[in-house]
Amino acid sequence: MAVVPLGDSAAYVEFSSTLDLEVNSVVQRLALVILKRKVPWIRDVVPALGGVALHFDPDNAEFPGNPLDAALEIVVDSLKQALAAKDNPGSEVELPVCYEPEFALDLNEVAKKADLSPDEVAKRHEAAEYRVLMMGFAPGHAYMGGLDAKLAVPRRASPRAIVPAGSVAIANEQTVVYPYAISGGWNVIGRTPLVLFDAARTRPSLLWPGDRVRFRAITRAEFIEMAANR
Repeated sequence: MAVVPLGDSAAYVEFSSTLDLEVNSVVQRLALVILKRKVPWIRDVVPALGGVALHFDPDNAEFPGNPLDAALEIVVDSLKQALAAKDNPGSEVELPVCYEPEFALDLNEVAKKADLSPDEVAKRHEAAEYRVLMMGFAPGHAYMGGLDAKLAVPRRASPRAIVPAGSVAIANEQTVVYPYAISGGWNVIGRTPLVLFDAARTRPSLLWPGDRVRFRAITRAEFIEMAANR
């Protein structure tokens, strides 16, 4: 276990420098335990792949003289409860996705790399159950584990300047959904008509760490209809 400062108002406590699903599960439960403690000088707790970040409020009257030591103490004190918890935070979420060529910009290339047909790539992607490992890169951008090993292809050699909002993409051992139009280098194999992030919603992000996600294939006509009615 190591604690490092993130600027002057946050600390990151790391348990693993590589992706370990068991560690990630504990980290998510740990973040929830710390949040429920409502420590006055901690304003946010963010679980990552192998650790947890504690964001401070330096102006709080109870802000400690040595916040790194205090943060580590809180993590250690909360760890036993997190380890004892059996259920991860999160909900079951279904995401409709259209795998048709108009939206699947890299599907054929992925199929070649995986030695599969494009239809088989889509079927394997849809068949798996995913878990949101962490949020990162951009608001509402969820990194999900559970990808079929056969689909674990590398990122694109040349990232796109703009990836359309709702694009479903894969790289290495994970899948993501781009929450809005941003740059990115993952392999786009489909698109969802749902809005993944909306700052005006009570809960801006549709996905959250610990959520269990299933993709459901839809036709182009269904995509257009759902997009129009969202």
